[in-house]
Amino acid sequence: MAVPHPSDAGLAAARAYLEDQARVAHGFGSPFVAALLLAGARHLKVAPYTATMMAERPGNRASAAVAIRFHSALHALARRGGIAPLAALFGGETVDVDHAARTPLTMGDLAIAERPKHPTQTIEVARSAAFAAVLPHLGQIFAMPVDLLEIGASAGLNLNLGRYRHNLGGTIAGDPSSELTIPPIGCAPPPPATTLDVRTARGVDLAPIRIEDAAACERLLDHLFVDQVQPMDRLTRALAIARRHPPRLDQDSAGAWLPDRLATVQVDGCLRVVLHSMVMQYLAADERRDVVAALQPAGARADDRHPLAVIGLEWTPARDAVRLTMTHWPDGRTRQLAECDPYGAWIRCRA
Repeated sequence: MAVPHPSDAGLAAARAYLEDQARVAHGFGSPFVAALLLAGARHLKVAPYTATMMAERPGNRASAAVAIRFHSALHALARRGGIAPLAALFGGETVDVDHAARTPLTMGDLAIAERPKHPTQTIEVARSAAFAAVLPHLGQIFAMPVDLLEIGASAGLNLNLGRYRHNLGGTIAGDPSSELTIPPIGCAPPPPATTLDVRTARGVDLAPIRIEDAAACERLLDHLFVDQVQPMDRLTRALAIARRHPPRLDQDSAGAWLPDRLATVQVDGCLRVVLHSMVMQYLAADERRDVVAALQPAGARADDRHPLAVIGLEWTPARDAVRLTMTHWPDGRTRQLAECDPYGAWIRCRA
């Protein structure tokens, strides 16, 4: 196989993208990841496969989370061992970040370039707090148990949100005795106290992570930012809960799965809630249309005994904010409830 060579313009664009994402990472409180991305940008030329992958990536690199996948590839190489400078860097030792980044780019170029071909995974369990903050309000409106349907569910950890203890501005939602507490900053005014009456929960993903697959769970850990200790602890605890209470997951596209699920008979006196977090950006335009189109007839069928709601946590099209939105039927009203940290660290409710 011939070694690829990106154009000068493509290489410059890839470097600029990594530099931009480094600024984003620093802004979100991950200086380690920011430094690693900057070092990667400086030494990208020594990795022709990785450089070409980034330079020739179709579509929007930020929407495809190429930088996050690049980081996860380096984290995987560090966790598996074999590249001492990189393992030392990720292990918290004081080492030259340029040397630590350049070494895997030369030794593991092809492996790094292959990583972004695999689907990204929703791994930040703290995002479930955004859903947990909305469900009590829906409970006040409809006062009935909930059937959850999640698209882009990854390992299905959000489907277990009723088994977590969410501290929402002093209000505890979910299981107060859970081993996993999720305390987002903000969330004022707090929602009404509730146990989150989740009757059923089912999700879909193109490449679902099976909790019983140890190697797949290891790949989940690769996505975590090592300078943020709490997410690692949350994910470890959430995986332990999931092993005791395995989420129900299907393998399919969201555009094919959701219409089928919404067409099934809805239990009388149960609220059906569709969840999605940080997934719409990864769907092709036609699949996004299929998802939206599936909700229209389902909403038209909704009534007071068979209501429907959608809770979304997604970037704005300009990627300048992450918004928490809720739509519920029969009335079909959509509300923007809050702006949120992309990884669930804080929730700023709208007045």
